[in-house]
Amino acid sequence: MARHARPGRRPGPSGEGYLGGQVLIAMPSMQDPRFAKTVICLCAHSPDGAMGIVLNKPLDGLSFDELLKQLGLEPVPPQRRIRLCQGGPVEGGRGFVLHTLDWSNDQSLRVTDDLALTASVDILSAIAGGGGPRQGILALGYAGWGPGQLEEEIQANAWLSVPPDEGLLFGEDGDRKWFQALAKLKVDPLLLSGAAGHA
Repeated sequence: MARHARPGRRPGPSGEGYLGGQVLIAMPSMQDPRFAKTVICLCAHSPDGAMGIVLNKPLDGLSFDELLKQLGLEPVPPQRRIRLCQGGPVEGGRGFVLHTLDWSNDQSLRVTDDLALTASVDILSAIAGGGGPRQGILALGYAGWGPGQLEEEIQANAWLSVPPDEGLLFGEDGDRKWFQALAKLKVDPLLLSGAAGHA
Protein backbone atom coordinates (compact mmCIF):
# COMPACT_ATOMS: atom_id res chain seq x y z
CA MET A 1 0.00 0.00 0.00
CA ALA A 2 1.65 3.21 -1.10
CA ARG A 3 1.92 5.80 1.65
CA HIS A 4 0.38 8.58 -0.42
CA ALA A 5 -1.45 6.56 -3.07
CA ARG A 6 -5.04 7.54 -3.63
CA PRO A 7 -7.71 6.28 -5.98
CA GLY A 8 -8.76 8.70 -8.71
CA ARG A 9 -10.51 11.62 -7.01
CA ARG A 10 -13.99 11.61 -8.41
CA PRO A 11 -17.11 13.07 -6.85
CA GLY A 12 -19.08 10.75 -4.54
CA PRO A 13 -21.87 8.48 -5.74
CA SER A 14 -22.09 8.24 -9.52
CA GLY A 15 -24.57 10.29 -11.49
CA GLU A 16 -27.70 9.23 -13.32
CA GLY A 17 -27.23 6.04 -15.32
CA TYR A 18 -24.01 5.03 -13.57
CA LEU A 19 -23.60 2.15 -11.16
CA GLY A 20 -21.09 3.50 -8.61
CA GLY A 21 -21.78 1.92 -5.22
CA GLN A 22 -23.58 -1.10 -6.72
CA VAL A 23 -22.32 -4.68 -6.52
CA LEU A 24 -21.59 -6.39 -9.85
CA ILE A 25 -22.12 -10.14 -10.17
CA ALA A 26 -20.39 -12.01 -12.97
CA MET A 27 -22.79 -14.01 -15.12
CA PRO A 28 -22.09 -17.77 -15.30
CA SER A 29 -21.09 -17.28 -18.93
CA MET A 30 -18.18 -14.95 -17.98
CA GLN A 31 -15.26 -16.24 -20.07
CA ASP A 32 -12.44 -14.18 -18.53
CA PRO A 33 -10.94 -16.46 -15.82
CA ARG A 34 -9.90 -13.40 -13.78
CA PHE A 35 -13.57 -12.52 -13.32
CA ALA A 36 -15.39 -15.87 -13.38
CA LYS A 37 -17.89 -16.03 -10.48
CA THR A 38 -16.66 -12.72 -9.06
CA VAL A 39 -18.58 -10.26 -6.94
CA ILE A 40 -17.29 -6.68 -7.32
CA CYS A 41 -18.12 -3.51 -5.42
CA LEU A 42 -18.12 -0.79 -8.07
CA CYS A 43 -16.43 2.14 -6.33
CA ALA A 44 -16.48 4.66 -9.19
CA HIS A 45 -18.35 4.78 -12.50
CA SER A 46 -18.44 7.78 -14.82
CA PRO A 47 -17.94 8.64 -18.51
CA ASP A 48 -14.19 8.22 -17.82
CA GLY A 49 -14.58 4.52 -16.97
CA ALA A 50 -15.10 2.42 -13.87
CA MET A 51 -13.14 1.04 -10.93
CA GLY A 52 -14.13 -1.69 -8.50
CA ILE A 53 -12.88 -4.10 -5.85
CA VAL A 54 -13.33 -7.89 -6.20
CA LEU A 55 -14.81 -9.07 -2.89
CA ASN A 56 -14.65 -12.84 -3.13
CA LYS A 57 -11.06 -13.79 -4.01
CA PRO A 58 -9.19 -14.33 -0.73
CA LEU A 59 -5.54 -13.31 -0.72
CA ASP A 60 -3.34 -16.36 -0.12
CA GLY A 61 0.15 -16.18 1.32
CA LEU A 62 -0.15 -12.87 3.21
CA SER A 63 -1.81 -12.16 6.54
CA PHE A 64 -2.84 -8.80 7.98
CA ASP A 65 -0.07 -9.16 10.62
CA GLU A 66 2.57 -9.82 7.92
CA LEU A 67 1.38 -6.83 5.92
CA LEU A 68 1.71 -4.57 8.97
CA LYS A 69 5.28 -5.86 9.48
CA GLN A 70 6.18 -5.19 5.81
CA LEU A 71 4.86 -1.64 6.12
CA GLY A 72 6.53 -1.05 9.49
CA LEU A 73 3.21 -0.34 11.20
CA GLU A 74 2.44 -0.94 14.87
CA PRO A 75 1.13 -2.65 16.87
CA VAL A 76 2.00 -6.18 15.80
CA PRO A 77 0.10 -8.25 16.70
CA PRO A 78 -2.74 -5.81 16.00
CA GLN A 79 -5.71 -5.20 18.28
CA ARG A 80 -8.02 -5.67 15.26
CA ARG A 81 -7.68 -7.36 11.88
CA ILE A 82 -9.53 -7.11 8.58
CA ARG A 83 -9.83 -9.61 5.75
CA LEU A 84 -7.44 -9.43 2.79
CA CYS A 85 -8.51 -10.15 -0.79
CA GLN A 86 -7.25 -9.93 -4.37
CA GLY A 87 -9.05 -6.79 -5.46
CA GLY A 88 -8.45 -7.25 -9.18
CA PRO A 89 -5.81 -7.56 -11.90
CA VAL A 90 -4.78 -3.87 -12.03
CA GLU A 91 -1.92 -2.60 -9.81
CA GLY A 92 -1.76 -5.77 -7.71
CA GLY A 93 0.84 -4.27 -5.37
CA ARG A 94 -1.35 -1.34 -4.40
CA GLY A 95 -3.67 -1.59 -1.40
CA PHE A 96 -7.19 -0.24 -0.99
CA VAL A 97 -9.46 -0.50 2.05
CA LEU A 98 -13.17 -0.59 1.28
CA HIS A 99 -14.89 0.40 4.51
CA THR A 100 -17.88 1.83 6.31
CA LEU A 101 -18.02 5.61 6.29
CA ASP A 102 -17.80 5.98 10.07
CA TRP A 103 -14.06 6.62 9.47
CA SER A 104 -12.41 8.59 6.68
CA ASN A 105 -9.56 10.98 5.97
CA ASP A 106 -8.91 13.59 3.29
CA GLN A 107 -7.71 10.84 0.92
CA SER A 108 -10.87 8.74 1.23
CA LEU A 109 -13.14 8.42 -1.81
CA ARG A 110 -16.81 8.42 -0.86
CA VAL A 111 -18.46 5.51 -2.68
CA THR A 112 -21.98 5.80 -1.19
CA ASP A 113 -23.54 7.44 1.86
CA ASP A 114 -22.33 4.41 3.85
CA LEU A 115 -19.09 3.35 2.08
CA ALA A 116 -15.66 4.79 1.32
CA LEU A 117 -12.41 3.64 -0.27
CA THR A 118 -9.11 4.65 1.30
CA ALA A 119 -5.63 3.97 -0.08
CA SER A 120 -3.44 5.52 2.65
CA VAL A 121 -1.72 3.59 5.44
CA ASP A 122 -3.41 5.78 8.10
CA ILE A 123 -6.44 3.50 8.00
CA LEU A 124 -4.31 0.38 8.60
CA SER A 125 -2.65 2.05 11.61
CA ALA A 126 -6.08 2.97 12.97
CA ILE A 127 -7.39 -0.59 12.55
CA ALA A 128 -4.26 -2.17 14.02
CA GLY A 129 -4.60 0.14 17.03
CA GLY A 130 -8.15 -1.03 17.66
CA GLY A 131 -9.97 1.88 15.95
CA GLY A 132 -10.75 2.74 12.36
CA PRO A 133 -13.99 1.93 10.56
CA ARG A 134 -16.51 -0.52 11.99
CA GLN A 135 -16.21 -2.78 8.90
CA GLY A 136 -13.53 -3.03 6.24
CA ILE A 137 -11.76 -5.24 3.73
CA LEU A 138 -8.23 -4.73 2.38
CA ALA A 139 -7.82 -5.39 -1.33
CA LEU A 140 -4.56 -5.62 -3.25
CA GLY A 141 -5.22 -4.39 -6.77
CA TYR A 142 -8.49 -3.44 -8.39
CA ALA A 143 -10.68 -4.07 -11.44
CA GLY A 144 -10.73 -1.27 -14.00
CA TRP A 145 -12.68 -0.49 -17.16
CA GLY A 146 -11.98 2.17 -19.80
CA PRO A 147 -14.60 4.65 -21.03
CA GLY A 148 -17.73 2.78 -22.15
CA GLN A 149 -16.17 -0.67 -21.56
CA LEU A 150 -18.30 -1.67 -18.58
CA GLU A 151 -21.47 -0.47 -20.32
CA GLU A 152 -20.61 -2.69 -23.31
CA GLU A 153 -20.02 -5.69 -21.03
CA ILE A 154 -23.36 -5.12 -19.25
CA GLN A 155 -25.13 -4.86 -22.64
CA ALA A 156 -23.49 -8.17 -23.59
CA ASN A 157 -24.97 -9.76 -20.42
CA ALA A 158 -21.61 -10.20 -18.68
CA TRP A 159 -22.77 -8.62 -15.38
CA LEU A 160 -25.79 -8.28 -13.14
CA SER A 161 -25.98 -5.65 -10.40
CA VAL A 162 -27.50 -5.49 -6.91
CA PRO A 163 -27.45 -2.90 -4.13
CA PRO A 164 -24.73 -3.60 -1.54
CA ASP A 165 -25.28 -4.78 2.01
CA GLU A 166 -22.69 -5.28 4.73
CA GLY A 167 -22.96 -9.07 4.69
CA LEU A 168 -22.18 -9.15 0.98
CA LEU A 169 -19.39 -6.57 1.22
CA PHE A 170 -17.62 -7.66 4.38
CA GLY A 171 -18.80 -11.22 5.13
CA GLU A 172 -16.28 -14.06 5.16
CA ASP A 173 -17.80 -16.50 2.68
CA GLY A 174 -15.44 -16.11 -0.29
CA ASP A 175 -16.63 -19.24 -2.13
CA ARG A 176 -20.31 -18.69 -1.32
CA LYS A 177 -20.46 -14.94 -1.93
CA TRP A 178 -21.32 -15.30 -5.63
CA PHE A 179 -24.33 -17.47 -4.75
CA GLN A 180 -25.32 -15.08 -1.95
CA ALA A 181 -25.22 -12.14 -4.38
CA LEU A 182 -27.41 -13.99 -6.89
CA ALA A 183 -29.79 -14.93 -4.08
CA LYS A 184 -30.36 -11.21 -3.47
CA LEU A 185 -31.81 -11.12 -7.00
CA LYS A 186 -33.78 -14.30 -6.34
CA VAL A 187 -32.02 -15.85 -9.35
CA ASP A 188 -30.98 -19.48 -9.84
CA PRO A 189 -27.59 -19.43 -11.62
CA LEU A 190 -28.58 -22.55 -13.58
CA LEU A 191 -31.36 -20.56 -15.25
CA LEU A 192 -29.13 -17.69 -16.39
CA SER A 193 -28.21 -17.45 -20.02
CA GLY A 194 -25.31 -15.54 -21.50
CA ALA A 195 -27.31 -14.66 -24.62
CA ALA A 196 -28.24 -10.99 -24.71
CA GLY A 197 -31.94 -10.35 -25.08
CA HIS A 198 -33.16 -7.71 -27.50
CA ALA A 199 -36.68 -6.32 -27.45
